[in-house]
Order: sequence, then structure tokens, then C-alpha cells
Amino acid sequence: MIYPIAWLGRKMLDKNPTMSRTANTTTIVHYSVVILAGTSIIRSIKTHQDWSDVLLPIPAEIGLVLVIATGVASLLAVINLAVKGFGAPFAISLSRKLAIDWMYAWTRNPMVLSVLAFGISLGIWFQSILFILWDLILFAPALLVFVKVFEEREVGIRFGASYQEYK
Repeated sequence: MIYPIAWLGRKMLDKNPTMSRTANTTTIVHYSVVILAGTSIIRSIKTHQDWSDVLLPIPAEIGLVLVIATGVASLLAVINLAVKGFGAPFAISLSRKLAIDWMYAWTRNPMVLSVLAFGISLGIWFQSILFILWDLILFAPALLVFVKVFEEREVGIRFGASYQEYK
């Protein structure tokens, strides 16, 4: 469902790209994506033990260390956006300034990168090849399409030339 939501959100943005319409559209799209992605992540974590047909030959302790590291990276990306962009992730509080420092100087979307790494880390911790494949084949493409189709357009409308230069 994330694919059509990103596509419909993009169509709504392109139809009338004003600041107020962009904020309203972003709120609707972000909450829809959070509900869908959050539900699938929670469900996959709850059912990961059913996916243990093929176990990874990596100690679970290594996965736990990676889960902690990528969890911290995710938290730091949120803090970076709050401090440098004066906002929060998703539509909780849209950033008022383009964050381009610290983690955003290394990658355009450290939150997406750290969340995807967190998913792979969970798969290593669970020792589940199927969980990692779910993250790479189903979740990652949906999240990346959302970023490319909707979020880049939305941020471009809000920050204009400064975002194009940063991009």
C-alpha cells in the first residue's frame, strides 16, 4: 500500500504545490505510511520465530550489538533533524530549516539508511535469513520509492532552491 500512497501523495503535491496544501498532504501521507510500515514491522518482529527455517550462522550477540548501534544511529538522525532542522520526523513537526549538517552531510536521508540497517540488524539478531530478505526485498524498496516519489518532491516544494543545491 505504500506505493499507491506515495503516488497519490505526489499527484496531490503536483496538482497545487502551495505551502499549506503541501503541509496537509504531507500529514496525511506520512501518517498513512507510518501506520502501514509500523504495522508490518511490528508484525514481522512478533512472527520472526516462525521464519526460522534457515538460520544465519552468525552469533545472535553480534546482531544485538548491531541492533543497538543502528538504533542509536536512528535516534541520532532524529536528534540531528530536530536540532538542525527545527522539526521532527514525519508529520509530527515538519522541519522549518533544511538539515544539511552532521549526519545529513554524509547522506541525504540518514533516517531511512539507519532504519534499513536496523532491520537487517534485527534479522541478524533473530538469525533469520527470511527476515533479512523481507527487509531487503519488500520493506526497503517500498521505503525508497516513498522517499523518491513523494518525500523528495515535498521537501523540494518546502525548501526550493536550497534543497536542489543540497541534493
